[in-house]
Amino acid sequence: MTNDNSVVTEGVDVLVIGGGQAGLAMGYYLAERGLSSVIADANPEVGHIWRSRWQSLKLFTAGRYNSLPGMPFPAEREAYPGKDDVADFLQTYVEKFELPVRLDTTVTRLTRTDNGAYLAETTTGQIRADQVVVATGPFQVPFTPPIANELDPELSQLHSASYQSPEDLPEGRILVAGGANSGQQIALELADSRDVEIAVGQKLPTLPQRPLGRDIWWWLTATRLARVPVSSRLGQRLSQRDVVIGGGLRELRRHGVAVRPRVTDASGRTITFEGGESVDYDGVVWATGFRIDHSWIEVPEVKDERDQVRHVRGVTGSPGLYLLGMTWQHTRTSALLGWVGDDAAFLADRIEATKHAPAGSEALAEATS
Repeated sequence: MTNDNSVVTEGVDVLVIGGGQAGLAMGYYLAERGLSSVIADANPEVGHIWRSRWQSLKLFTAGRYNSLPGMPFPAEREAYPGKDDVADFLQTYVEKFELPVRLDTTVTRLTRTDNGAYLAETTTGQIRADQVVVATGPFQVPFTPPIANELDPELSQLHSASYQSPEDLPEGRILVAGGANSGQQIALELADSRDVEIAVGQKLPTLPQRPLGRDIWWWLTATRLARVPVSSRLGQRLSQRDVVIGGGLRELRRHGVAVRPRVTDASGRTITFEGGESVDYDGVVWATGFRIDHSWIEVPEVKDERDQVRHVRGVTGSPGLYLLGMTWQHTRTSALLGWVGDDAAFLADRIEATKHAPAGSEALAEATS
């Protein structure tokens, strides 16, 4: 197929954008249903995002909860795999199921054509697809607060996405800004060799990793809390606050980490906290999360006031356009390795129904409603 008589345009049933665990689970179910697809991934290798995280990173889900559709995770059921174990698993998964992953392929623009198909401009060419699954997830653009620009350029600063090990930071007093799971894990590691403090803007609920000797996800699964949908009253409440799994602030204090309130100001090497106290630091780790970037999606009337695509369980207002792997897409576990396949299967059913339903039929209306 050609576009404008000059640019070669590839055509597939489904374009999956993002080759992490969400995109791979989607690819598995599309292949199972006999649908042609391309999984476009911007990275140089499968599992790159996992492999690039800090060296000591461990999952807070035990091996038994980290499988993908059709393939168990190769670890002891109660062991907690490292980030390279996950990257290796994803590479093996692609090889086993011969998934059509296209690496070094960034989608720079997605539009909808007059006939209802989608056209993706990518760094390796154009792809036309009847349907599209955006599986880039919630952790796309590292967010560093503007206040960081007020600090001395000579002061060592990095985002948690770039942190690898304590050797990345100088000796002396280090501030970790951000008290969610990543910030607490990094602060705990740094405490072995640095004078570490952590700034916590909002104290988050903490769950022990193994209450009464069982993994926390055993309890959440047994009580069905892991399956509470975001559409329910309880799901709405739970989705408003993150949860820290592990020792929490009490564990950090036991390791000598001082806990401070929210950062409010910065100048030179000095950071000021809510309440007015100021402290000088030798380095800062900004564990301040990520932002979603949907600016490249140019499909009419699908975005909210924040320029993010609106959806209900991954189904958007544009027929054939879906999201996958989002936090609380359907349940607390939607973005987690061992559960992302549930939402992928749900969307694959809709994609298949839309593909095979005659235009104007009740089946098509149901599939795209």
